[in-house]
Amino acid sequence: MKAFLAEYTVFHDPALAPEGKAMLDVLEGSFSRCGYEVVKPEQGNLEEEITRLAPECDVGLVIAPDPLLARFTRILEGRTHNLGCDSMSAAVCANKEKTGKILTAHGIRVPREARSGLRVVKPIQGCGAQGVRLSRDSPLAGEFAQEYIEGEHCSVSILAGRVVGEACLYFSGKPPIALALNRQDIEIVKGAFYYRGGETPLHPSWEKEAVDTAIRTVGVLGCQGYIGVDLVVDNHPYVVDVNPRITTSLVGIAAVMEEEIADLLVRASRGDVPSEVHHQGRVRFSKGGEVVRL
Repeated sequence: MKAFLAEYTVFHDPALAPEGKAMLDVLEGSFSRCGYEVVKPEQGNLEEEITRLAPECDVGLVIAPDPLLARFTRILEGRTHNLGCDSMSAAVCANKEKTGKILTAHGIRVPREARSGLRVVKPIQGCGAQGVRLSRDSPLAGEFAQEYIEGEHCSVSILAGRVVGEACLYFSGKPPIALALNRQDIEIVKGAFYYRGGETPLHPSWEKEAVDTAIRTVGVLGCQGYIGVDLVVDNHPYVVDVNPRITTSLVGIAAVMEEEIADLLVRASRGDVPSEVHHQGRVRFSKGGEVVRL
């Protein structure tokens, strides 16, 4: 069996490449342990490499910044069995402003639009904390502003089954599950937001509400595979971003989860979402892939 694994930033974005390589290394190790021969791009033109290599593989997964993910996923979908989110949902999630409006319409809390005062200004299409800042200035072209909520920064890593694409073959109706609730280490320096890594798993008093919110979010947006839902928790959890792809939190989760992420992704893509996963201990992880047991 062969698994095609590709990560865009390793070739194209030096600022994000350490995170990209960390995620790719975790996935490659897991697929290898599960008996797959891992096939990876050999040069930087990812579109050409997907077209060349994916058809010879049994399954495939692409990781890329959200604005690019839908295009690369669409190419992959036509050439092998995609283990990640479908291209349509990925395209919706890439527009952070539109995503917020959709979630609001379904009763899911997101930070409100802010027209004045100190607020969070972010790219409409962005990746991670890049370009996100705390400012009183008006958003520039391609940006929007939301109220600043002081609270606990966290994410919920979700695994969801197939809901579109090959639904006739693989839709099972099994609900998504949370792989872990993760703390996010977010630093604000001169107004700019920086993601430094995190800690997993967390079990705070508000865990159930945060997980329920993330699972509802995934259902509303029609996401499948591995999804990271970023939240800030004040009195209630607020969804601040939806990443329809593998996220850096997987580096920590894989270090404590008894199950293999490769096996879970393949099973979920065929409708076999487990009812739970199991953890051993707790870890702190950096965005570059370093893991420390706590």
